[in-house]
Amino acid sequence: MIEIDGAYGEGGGQLVRTAVALAAVKTTPIRVVNVRARRRNAGLAPQHVAAVRAVASMCNADCDRVEPRSTAFSFSPRRLQGGHYRVDVGTAGSITLVLQAMLPAAVASGERCVISIRGGTDVRAAPPIDYFSAVLLPLLAKLGVRASLTVERRGYYPKGGGEVRLELAPTAALLPLDVNAPGALDRIEMRAHVSQLPREIAERMAAAALQALPSAESVDSQVDAFGADRSAGPGGAIVLRALMARTVLGAAQVAERGVRAELLGRLAGESLASDLRAGATLDPHAADQMLVFLALARGASRFRVRELSSHARTAIWLLEKLSAARFAVVAEAGAVSVRVTC
Repeated sequence: MIEIDGAYGEGGGQLVRTAVALAAVKTTPIRVVNVRARRRNAGLAPQHVAAVRAVASMCNADCDRVEPRSTAFSFSPRRLQGGHYRVDVGTAGSITLVLQAMLPAAVASGERCVISIRGGTDVRAAPPIDYFSAVLLPLLAKLGVRASLTVERRGYYPKGGGEVRLELAPTAALLPLDVNAPGALDRIEMRAHVSQLPREIAERMAAAALQALPSAESVDSQVDAFGADRSAGPGGAIVLRALMARTVLGAAQVAERGVRAELLGRLAGESLASDLRAGATLDPHAADQMLVFLALARGASRFRVRELSSHARTAIWLLEKLSAARFAVVAEAGAVSVRVTC
């Protein structure tokens, strides 16, 4: 059994999710200690418990102390298998963060998987569900992953209640991703939405994002306002993506009480504009999430990112500890180049 220090580096929930996902893929027993020790509320939160238990159900794993506030737990997996899995986070905990743990395991099973999750679709400090669908899934398609996502109901903090269904076709060996240059910009797509809130809030987010982008003429905009039949409570988000010749870049912000719509839109627009100027081939959030898949792909992968986050650096440490993948990180002018060999 391999022991992992949950306080290493960024020391948050992503380390837990990645460790469990990779343990399941490699059929490697692990014990994680000092779980989220750097957080104010140390230990497993409900969404982390949901993620670990969900992955455990995919490989019939034996688990010990996987419960709220636990600061150490063990996870001993067996063979992965496909099927239909249902997960209820039980709070507004992020659906996309639970999927971060489940998706590598589902892909590695080599079988058809259907994952139905109830929780938060668009919550702070997590990728909104539209980012997952519009940015992450197209990037994974380049590796050979065939998946479709249906948002049946939106869920926001604090009520949650969102419902999402992910269908995954059987996946053969993952292909590497070699994109050191993004290629020409085709177009930028923007989607701003609100639920049970005035439509003008989404319109203000969209307008501010347009002002921050280099060329509003190349932007396809969509603004939606949903009613009570589409969500359990009020909320919203804005998601942008740039469709490049060789890759997809994304940026997103989730609506927060007390934060002006204009600020959220501007932050999303500025983030995407910065990635475009840097010649990035993955945005920082996509880089965080793609690392585990690149570590499992056969062959060498390469990408360029504006900045490598603390999440990504922690993931690299963990992936080298639990897999045969090796990473070379090189700082360049205005960006970072990452090469992954397996």
